[in-house]
Amino acid sequence: MSDTPTPPNVVVLGGGSAGWITACLLHQAWGPKGGSVTVVESPGIGIIGVGEGSTPQLKAFFDQIGVAESEWMPACDATHKLGIRFTGWSERPGYESYFHPFPGPVDQHSEPAFVHNAALARRGIDVPAHPDGYYLASLLAGEGKGPEAAPTFPFAPSYGYHFDAHKLGAFLRDHATAKGVVHLPRKVDEVELTPDGDVAALLCEGGERIEGDIFVDCSGFRSIIAQQAMGERFIPFGENLFNDRAVVLPTEHAGPWKPQTESIAMSAGWRWAIPLTSRIGNGYVYSSAHISDDDAEAELRAALGMQDSDVAARKLHMKVGRVENSWTGNCLAAGLAQGFIEPLEATALHIVIATALEFVQAYEAGGFTAQHRDQFNTNAATRYEAVRDYIVGHYRLNQRSDSDYWRANAANQRLSDGLKAMMTAWFTHADMAQTNATAYENPAYSNGSWHCLFAGYGTFPPVEKMQAAPAGIASADSEGVARMLAACALNF
Repeated sequence: MSDTPTPPNVVVLGGGSAGWITACLLHQAWGPKGGSVTVVESPGIGIIGVGEGSTPQLKAFFDQIGVAESEWMPACDATHKLGIRFTGWSERPGYESYFHPFPGPVDQHSEPAFVHNAALARRGIDVPAHPDGYYLASLLAGEGKGPEAAPTFPFAPSYGYHFDAHKLGAFLRDHATAKGVVHLPRKVDEVELTPDGDVAALLCEGGERIEGDIFVDCSGFRSIIAQQAMGERFIPFGENLFNDRAVVLPTEHAGPWKPQTESIAMSAGWRWAIPLTSRIGNGYVYSSAHISDDDAEAELRAALGMQDSDVAARKLHMKVGRVENSWTGNCLAAGLAQGFIEPLEATALHIVIATALEFVQAYEAGGFTAQHRDQFNTNAATRYEAVRDYIVGHYRLNQRSDSDYWRANAANQRLSDGLKAMMTAWFTHADMAQTNATAYENPAYSNGSWHCLFAGYGTFPPVEKMQAAPAGIASADSEGVARMLAACALNF
């Protein structure tokens, strides 16, 4: 007999993007070795389905499972995404808008100039320190150019996607089942536990009993297995992130669109505009403590010119936070059942993919046992909190004062030690890269991303205190960077 451990039989509760992404990755890892993956999905329960943006991690996922853009993008109304344009988060002249790009290879040649000038501006020296002039992705998005370069230019930027979440889930379902994942359209009535608290089976409507070795909870905010059945504690982020609702309205294309997500400040939150090939997705993420649901819908309709439209709006409640332990007993929580950080930086699927890949690695490394479960849970919690801190930074550092919502965010002192360290480093002119590496064991955001956030808002001394560079202090060659980036953009 062979002593080689046998991969598990996995049961995933819930479909949608999270369930099917997880199923694809677990089946790819363990299916050829004798494991199996079954997705149990209730046909009567819909998905949230409004998270229509991604980070570059989604491209890495499709590359890993061997699916070309030409295959999945048309099926999901997908477009490319070079980054996020933040508008209205700062009232400082010249900083009313900024672009947050995904890091790319050309940035290695331009970002040092940005970091250098930002360091000078932090000291009150008047030099060009707005991030938009230092990143290729910002220039390409502004010109409406996609990320695919001419064959003679090998340095394509990193990019994500916009997509129809319902169609993405359906596409991944078809791909997964064609590869051997079992799909059971069933309504689960109960989770059966063993005497020691593990999951024994899912009990379905009609009496069917579905057993497995590992159960993945992708049942959304309800978290039927991890939180409801197993009692896993949920840690809310409400004291850090005020937004808990969203109202959603689609619109038709009104003109040329750019390969970027729009994040536009509103009176009690922000709204997104996401271009798909079939429509523009729009949503207003807001704090119910600062605006009513009806007033939020009215504000969104006014911003979109839809006051007299009979298109119905969807209203969503968001459960912002994370479970204490992502892996409990023989259950892995993923997607919204694991946690949710508001969609400002489109990190939801990024975390789903990272969770699945790291679970495969940890479970295999322990000989298909729970040997590395504690370290896995520590890593997952650290990831959530590092992402949370960067999102909180957007609100804490806002440069607005026109509503109670923005004033409350700017005054929020419920900050983690990591975020406090980053803010202290910025305002005391310390090394941001070194602080990032020290404050976060595995930084979720790069030094450049932190600089884009602080500098994009114009978080520098007041304009009247800015001075010309004294003798012996040279600013970076921002004009030379602009010429280099413009030459690069000709290849797209």
